[in-house]
Amino acid sequence: MNTSAEATASGLQSPRRTVGFFTACGIVIANIIGTGVFTSLGFQLVDIQSGFALITLWIIGGIAALCGALCYGELSAALPRSGGEYHFLSKIYHPALGFMAGFISATVGFAAPIALAAMAFGKYFRGIFNFGSPILLSFVLVWIVALFHFGNLRRGSAFQNLWTLVKLFLIAALIVAGLLIEPKQPITLLPNSSDPMSIFSAAFAVALVYVMYSYSGWNASSYIVGEVKKPERNVPGSLLLGTLVVMAAYVLLNAVFLITTPEAEMRGQLEVGLIAGKHIFGENGGRIVGGIICLGLISAISSMTWIGPRVTMSMGEDHWLLRFLGRKNAEGIPANAVIVQLIIVNVLLLTRSFELVVVYIQFALLLCSLLTVVGVIVLRVTRPNISRPYHVWFYPMPPIIFALITIWMMIYLLLFKTTESVAGLVTAMAGFLLYFCTRRRVSPRQ
Repeated sequence: MNTSAEATASGLQSPRRTVGFFTACGIVIANIIGTGVFTSLGFQLVDIQSGFALITLWIIGGIAALCGALCYGELSAALPRSGGEYHFLSKIYHPALGFMAGFISATVGFAAPIALAAMAFGKYFRGIFNFGSPILLSFVLVWIVALFHFGNLRRGSAFQNLWTLVKLFLIAALIVAGLLIEPKQPITLLPNSSDPMSIFSAAFAVALVYVMYSYSGWNASSYIVGEVKKPERNVPGSLLLGTLVVMAAYVLLNAVFLITTPEAEMRGQLEVGLIAGKHIFGENGGRIVGGIICLGLISAISSMTWIGPRVTMSMGEDHWLLRFLGRKNAEGIPANAVIVQLIIVNVLLLTRSFELVVVYIQFALLLCSLLTVVGVIVLRVTRPNISRPYHVWFYPMPPIIFALITIWMMIYLLLFKTTESVAGLVTAMAGFLLYFCTRRRVSPRQ
């Protein structure tokens, strides 16, 4: 019995399919593009000075994300239900692994990036307009976005599409202006003889972890499969197109930063976008770029506010201990799950310690993505006859490429970010063990 049949047999109401291809693409793009691309380059320049190696970072990150998106596309078409890694790992391996992934997503996987993005919005908004308290602005933003997503799905779709289009337009304007500006910096983006040593160095592998964090979100529409029209076609297509658009934007944007702004000014600095904006647009460029980042942060927060509760909702539908999280309001919105995520976001904003959470969670997130992508191979072996409306292109190369890049990063994380990596692993194990406290009663879906 396939997943659709299982859902029908369970007697649970299927969600309304109101999300089209364009909105699904917008969710992917908006969920990927956040603050990472505007802040990472300064730290990468500390240990890597080659322009070619720096651009290669973003290309390799994009290739990994693209391979992952292709794999998630097949899994989304073969196992069509909202929940992302929680659903996939439960069906491919064991419900305990799925619960582990869901636990990570439900607690800090989405809430921490939302809090980080909201805090950044408050600081940028204050810097641009010299008005308001950054922390108060952060609270106001997350509550306003949450209120939009308490309404019907069509209103949420319109909100998401509007801010995604605005963000893409402004990023495109920044790229075009940067390519036209003269004179250019004395840096070459072409390879030289020392580049292989830079690319295969520990510094490159660690920098790639932060690049992958900037790409995180390439799997976004797989979390809301149950609300996407024609998911067997639109989910894989949105994952592929959304990731390709972001990959092109990231490569071009970092190339523009390198050719317009002196390396010495960016090295070790967080506000790379603001620094580059001054060189591209003049003294007021910082405000312009700050405005772009603010708009992008609104879109990213909206996307994560939409997706995160769907993971929690799926867990609530399956596990008796969390059943209150699976309830929906009259509009089909998982209202309780939205409220729980909003509470966690508010706590993180109050403590201002969420940045450490984002760092340590990377190892656990990479582990979940690795298990999911490898699951494409596992599922083809264990369930060869399952309906697969979409197949991974050039199989088995995408899951193999993704696995090699991810394992390479995880090894260097363990070596150079040991404390954070072990803490992330402990968090994952806590979710794994918690599953066995919830299995006394499970719904028919399990």
